[in-house]
Amino acid sequence: MRPTDPKQLASNKERTERGEAHAEHPVRAVVFVPILDVRPGRGAREGARGHAAGVPDRTPQARLEEAVGLAAAINLDIRASGVVPVPQPKPATLFGSGKVEELAGVVRMEEVELVIVDHPLSPVQQRNLETAWQAKVLDRTGLILEIFGERARTREGRLQVELAHLVYQKSRLVRSWTHLERQRGGFGFLGGPGETQIETDRRLLSERITKIQKELEHVRQTRALHRKSRQRVPYPAVALVGYTNAGKSTLFNTLTGAEVLAQDILFATLDPTIRALCLPNGSKAVLSDTVGFISDLPTTLVAAFRATLEEVQEADLILHIRDISDSATASQRADVNAVLADLGIHAEEEPDRVLEVWNKADLLDPAEFEHAKNEAVRHGAILVSAVSGQGLDTLLTEIETRLNTRRQTLDIVLQPQEGALSNWIYENCEVIARADLGDGATSLRIRVAPEKRDKLARVAGASRLQTAAE
Repeated sequence: MRPTDPKQLASNKERTERGEAHAEHPVRAVVFVPILDVRPGRGAREGARGHAAGVPDRTPQARLEEAVGLAAAINLDIRASGVVPVPQPKPATLFGSGKVEELAGVVRMEEVELVIVDHPLSPVQQRNLETAWQAKVLDRTGLILEIFGERARTREGRLQVELAHLVYQKSRLVRSWTHLERQRGGFGFLGGPGETQIETDRRLLSERITKIQKELEHVRQTRALHRKSRQRVPYPAVALVGYTNAGKSTLFNTLTGAEVLAQDILFATLDPTIRALCLPNGSKAVLSDTVGFISDLPTTLVAAFRATLEEVQEADLILHIRDISDSATASQRADVNAVLADLGIHAEEEPDRVLEVWNKADLLDPAEFEHAKNEAVRHGAILVSAVSGQGLDTLLTEIETRLNTRRQTLDIVLQPQEGALSNWIYENCEVIARADLGDGATSLRIRVAPEKRDKLARVAGASRLQTAAE
């Protein structure tokens, strides 16, 4: 395989002509995407990643584009990229010996310092490939961790990323080559882990991991307190989830008027953001933007970000944002649902709680738009464009309808001396209308969550609560 092969490799020169800028003195890299089990009748995705039957395979070209996009997210100087068939994975190197030599030629020709293999590699495979290619090797997990290391901004985000890095790095403490040991790096992988005092390093890593886990437990408790305070307001919680670069942050900004970073790069958003959301008929909700999901999201990251993802677990309504213009949207949907399932949320079994929002309708041609509109109706999804604003009124109405389905609307009359009861209602229920009746009496129309209904009946008296007329 040569870097000038137009079917498999895209040169750095071609990307430069498309106007892609690189950081000053970026690390030179190549990207290889192994396609496992290429026997006739079996898709690469099924053979390589074990996806459920019926989910369309992500094409090798789509996987290559995503891998290059991941590498570009940390401004690597990508000299070449290509798809590499792997009929029989080898325990020692993943690739066969002939293919390892062939790829070594590409590495030498392009004079690269870093090779990205878009597939999980064992520590032994990584070490052997580094020896064969005389270049640093990052697998898919390591690359995603490197991106997250650059994206984290808050103390909580950096703690979670560091924990995932350390857990991953602990398994990689092997004796191997070190000729790039002085090279600058990102969070810790591009510069190399070192090879001396391995046992001491392993002990120090374990101690640091334990310390971070304790700090994150404190973060989790703090987040729990924050959620309790929001529940007392109380406004229902809505969480945005979706594949990375599906347009979640753009939609979040459009709906709330916030200024969350929204760029056409993978993992532009890492740290969660929460804002108030005003709904059409005066209701309010709390909307949270979360980290984008991706296929084969490292288990270390899922575990490390559990404190953040609890915002999703506790949400009353989850908006699954999909890039409907992406040819791999069906596969991306399966990937997101798989991560949600890891969090205990089964989208197919909770259709009232998980609403699909098909974004980027502005990128569809007229025929594609009509087809998507009909399919959205058939699947109970909402077709929108966060950029043009198309469909957002329908989305807000649907959000309000779904949130209010579980919340009962009641009328109650309060006397002037019932200040304590009035305070309790304002702290625990959503007051949607108020009218003065004279003599100090007040009529309130309120919405109450199911878990607060019995408490309200006890403190106010069940006989005073009247179901509001529609």
